[in-house]
Amino acid sequence: MLNFNILKDIFKVLLLILAVAPAAAASDEAPVLAGTWVSVLPPVLAIVLALTLRRVIPALFAGIWLGAWIINGLSLGGLWHGLLETFQRYIHAALADGDHATVILFSMMIGGMVGIISRNGGMQGIVNRIVAFADSVRHASLATAAMGLAIFFDDYANTLVVGNTMRPVTDAKHISRAKLAYIVDSTAAPVACIALVTTWIGYEVGLIGDAIAGLSGLDTEAYLLFLHTIPYSFYPVLAIAFVLMVAWSGLDFGPMLRAEREARAHGVHDDLHLEAEQDPDFRPVEPAPGKPQRALNAIIPVAVLVLGVMVGLYVTGRGSLDSPDPTLREIIGAADSYKALMWASFLGVLTAAAMTLVQRILDVEEVINAWYQGLRSMLMALIILVLAWSLGEITEILATADFLVAVLGDSLPPFTLPALIFVLAALTAFATGSSWGAMGILIPLTVPLTWAVMQAQGLTSADDMHLLYSAIASVLAGSVWGDHCSPISDTTILSSLASGCNHIEHVRTQLPYAVLVGLTGILAGSLPVAMGMPWWLGLAIGLVLLAIALKLLGKPSG
Repeated sequence: MLNFNILKDIFKVLLLILAVAPAAAASDEAPVLAGTWVSVLPPVLAIVLALTLRRVIPALFAGIWLGAWIINGLSLGGLWHGLLETFQRYIHAALADGDHATVILFSMMIGGMVGIISRNGGMQGIVNRIVAFADSVRHASLATAAMGLAIFFDDYANTLVVGNTMRPVTDAKHISRAKLAYIVDSTAAPVACIALVTTWIGYEVGLIGDAIAGLSGLDTEAYLLFLHTIPYSFYPVLAIAFVLMVAWSGLDFGPMLRAEREARAHGVHDDLHLEAEQDPDFRPVEPAPGKPQRALNAIIPVAVLVLGVMVGLYVTGRGSLDSPDPTLREIIGAADSYKALMWASFLGVLTAAAMTLVQRILDVEEVINAWYQGLRSMLMALIILVLAWSLGEITEILATADFLVAVLGDSLPPFTLPALIFVLAALTAFATGSSWGAMGILIPLTVPLTWAVMQAQGLTSADDMHLLYSAIASVLAGSVWGDHCSPISDTTILSSLASGCNHIEHVRTQLPYAVLVGLTGILAGSLPVAMGMPWWLGLAIGLVLLAIALKLLGKPSG
C-alpha cells in the first residue's frame, strides 16, 4: 500500500500543477485541435449524455466543459481551467451578450404577462366563452381544440388551463380522458412552437440568432429567419390539423378507439385525476376569487403584444433605410427584431397591469406577485438557453461545422439534411423529454452545418434558401414530435395531470396518431420540399394523406 504521506504529497503536486497551469483559452489564437475530429466531441457528448441521463442541463454543461478542456489543450491543468472557464468565461459571455439579454428579458416579460392575465381572470373569460359552444361530442371536442388554439402564447398555460377547464365538459359528453389529453397535448407545444409571439419565440429566436451570427454570406434578422421557417414546420401544422380532423369526424383508431368506445358505453370514471401530484411550479395561476372574468382583460394585452411586434418591426426597419419609398419587404428585412420584441413584451405587461389596476381586480402587490409567478415558470428554460448559447460558442471556437463540412460537404446530399435533422431532433427530445433541450443542443450545430453544406455545393441563392428554412424548421418540429411522444416529457405529463388521465394510457393512445403525423410530415413535406417542391404543395399533400389515413383506419367511436 502507498504511504499516506506520499498520497498527500502527490495531491499537493497535482494542486500546484492545476494552480499554475497556463490558460490556453486566454489566447486569441485558434486552438490546436480546432477543425479536427476532436471538435465534434462536445456536441456529441451533450447528445449522448442527454439520451443516457435524460437530463438536459448536466448534458449541456458536460459538453461545454469538454469543449473548454479541448480549447485548453487537453492537459491536466487544462481540465481544471476548462471547468472554471465553463462558468467564468463561456456562461458569463452568453449572459453578457446584448442580444442574449434581450431574449432573456423578452421571455421573462411574456411569462409575466401570462401570469397577470391568468390572475385577473382574463384567460378564464376566454375559456368561458369557448365552453358555451360545447353542447355535443363533436362541439365539445372542437371547443377543446379551439381553446388550445386560443391560448397560443404559452404551452404550460395552454395545457393546464384547457385540461382542467374542459374536463367536466368532456366528461359530461362521455369523451374519454385519453381523448381530452390528446387534444390538449396536440394543441400546446405545436401551437406555441409556430405562433408569432409566444413564450417559445424568445428561446427559438435566441438560438437561431446565435447560430447564424458568424455565418459568412448570410445577413438576416433572426426573427425574420424564424418567420420564414414556419411554413416548413410540417409536424406542428399537420398535428394541429389532424386534431381538428379527428374532432370533426368522430373517427378514431388503435388504443384511442377502444378508450372512446369504453367512455361512450360506461361513462368516464373520476378516479384518475392526479392534480394533487402536480409540481407547484407548474400549477396554473388561478383567477382571483370573487372577481369578474372578462375576456378582454386577456385579449387586449395579447393584441398589444402582437401589434407591438408588427409596429416595432416597421418602425425600426423604416428608420434604418435611406430610401424615400421602400417596399414593405425591404422595411421588414431591415428591422431590428430584438428591439421590436422588447418594446412589445414590455407594453403587453404594462397593458395587462394597467387594466387590472384600473378595474381594481388586483392591487399593486397582487399584480407584482402574479407577474413574478408567471415569470418564474420561464427560469428553467432560460437556464437551458444560456447553456445552449455557451455550447454554441464552444463549437464555433473549435470550428466544428468546418470539420463536418470537410468530411460531409461533398458527399451528403443537401436534400437529405432536413429529414435527418428531424429524426435526430425527435430522438433527442424523445429520450430527454425536452423539446427545448433538443433545440438547444442541435440548433448551434445543425444550422452552421447546413449553411456550410449549401455553400460547399453552391446553393446560397434566394431560390435555395428553402434548404436552410427547412433545416431549422426540422429541428423545431422534430423536437416537438419527440417531446409530444415522450413519456418523460413535461408537457406530456402535464397533459395527463390536467386532463385526469392515466399517464401511460395517454402516451399509449396518443403515440399512433403522432407517429402517423410525423411520418406524413417527413414523406410529404421535409423530403420532397427539400428537393424543390413548394412548401404549400407538401403541406396540401400531407393534409390529404392524413384525411385518407383517418378515413381508412378510423372507425366511429360512438
